[in-house]
Amino acid sequence: MSYELDPLPYEYDALEPHISEQVLTWHHDTHHQGYVNGWNAAEETLAISEQVLTWHHDTHHQGYVNGWNAAEETLAENREAGEFGSSAGALRNVTHNGSGHILHDLFWQNMSPEGGDEPEGALAERIAEDFGSYEAWKGEFEAAAGAAGGWALLVYDSFSNQLRNVVVDKHDQGAGAAGGWALLVYDSFSNQLRNVVVDKHDQGALWGSHPILALDVWEHSYYHDYGPARGDFVSAFFEVVDWDEPAARYDQAVELFE
Repeated sequence: MSYELDPLPYEYDALEPHISEQVLTWHHDTHHQGYVNGWNAAEETLAISEQVLTWHHDTHHQGYVNGWNAAEETLAENREAGEFGSSAGALRNVTHNGSGHILHDLFWQNMSPEGGDEPEGALAERIAEDFGSYEAWKGEFEAAAGAAGGWALLVYDSFSNQLRNVVVDKHDQGAGAAGGWALLVYDSFSNQLRNVVVDKHDQGALWGSHPILALDVWEHSYYHDYGPARGDFVSAFFEVVDWDEPAARYDQAVELFE
């Protein structure tokens, strides 16, 4: 919908000498028109922002889901046939697409129009215990989000049994024909064992970590709305962050690992 400036219900000089034709012309045709133009521009921005979110969820995220399913089918077929020539590539695709799907799913669940509050209950107490205070955690998380090549995460580290902020430059772990490690892991999202191959032992992530809160800081998440001002996007994230899902994930991690 586009808004238009209605013409004055009288001539521009009709109010003289009380209000001059010159002032009335500027006030109506320039000043008032500016508000109409600004309203239309704002509505267009909102429409485009909705389109960006729709693309991010329905196309970008869906691509990870499709890729994960295709790779799982390849692995299942190879196991049944006893032929594993294409399994290394499929494992790479499982890791890449599976990690992309899991983190994006967390990202969506971590936000809500009713969000913006601070955590409560057991998670709030643990944040204060492991970081000193909520403000200390938030400051460190914002620093992680400013430095990350891809994601900033609050995770439960099952090796040291504590919460940590981590910087993730790539959402996968470089899986493929292994240049460094071959691992049998327990996938706590799908509750099953998996083989993974890892070229580098880190990609800014931490093995044994259970993600609690995820913030996507790839440019496609914020550049249309905030340009290069990533910090403004990070601040905006805290206006919509919903702690119900992170609290549930924290409870799950404690049940699994403590």
